[in-house]
Amino acid sequence: MKIASWNVNSLNVRMPHLVQWLRDAQPDIVALQETKLDDERFPDSQLAELGYRSVFCGQKTYNGVAVLSRLPFTGECVTAIPGFEDPQKRVLAATVGDVRIVDLYVVNGEAVGSAKFEYKLRWFEAVREWLRAELAAHPNLVVLGDFNIAPDDRDVHDPKRWREKILCSTPERDALRSLQALGLHDSFRLFNEDGGHYSWWDYRLAAFQRGWGLRIDLVLVSDALKARTTAAGIDLVPRGWERPSDHTPVWVQID
Repeated sequence: MKIASWNVNSLNVRMPHLVQWLRDAQPDIVALQETKLDDERFPDSQLAELGYRSVFCGQKTYNGVAVLSRLPFTGECVTAIPGFEDPQKRVLAATVGDVRIVDLYVVNGEAVGSAKFEYKLRWFEAVREWLRAELAAHPNLVVLGDFNIAPDDRDVHDPKRWREKILCSTPERDALRSLQALGLHDSFRLFNEDGGHYSWWDYRLAAFQRGWGLRIDLVLVSDALKARTTAAGIDLVPRGWERPSDHTPVWVQID
């Protein structure tokens, strides 16, 4: 089972890219973020023609998440963090086979110390408590998406420049570590300990061509799935296409 995540930064704009990538990469499950579409406009029939069922939770212009699967969905879908008031469409949980998928579009936070930064930390705390319950109910858990946090300095092209700035600050990294402490493992790091691998590059200053990126798109696997995880990686190809998303797909293989 190949499971992937991709912040498409507007599905309306990037739909041709998604179609091409689905045909090329042949993932079984794909979590999308920043679809930026209300549910009435989600292209579920077009994706069905490609063999993918869809569950989605979106809103116009901002946010929006979706999970596509070539396998049937089973059980309950969740489209909001239980007990956390938030009009933004940033989470989606669905079950495929014996695997529970939780798709996250984590709050950016704008700037360290800002109101949006404090909201990001509160949001992350609420997600952690939700995932604690999800793990208890679904030991085979995959949590993936745009985390808007680079886990450590290996995941940053210029750690000195980014030190204690948004996406790389100590409070954000501590929040991510507390989430992983529930029993979740960064699948990419199960197979690659080196730095210099990124999933997001700013549109400005030819950042992609220069290798000025951050690894902020993650696929976390539970303790129960760790032994079944056989490969993980970052697909750089779509970031080089015309009018790309600023993110590129990340993926994991689970047997």
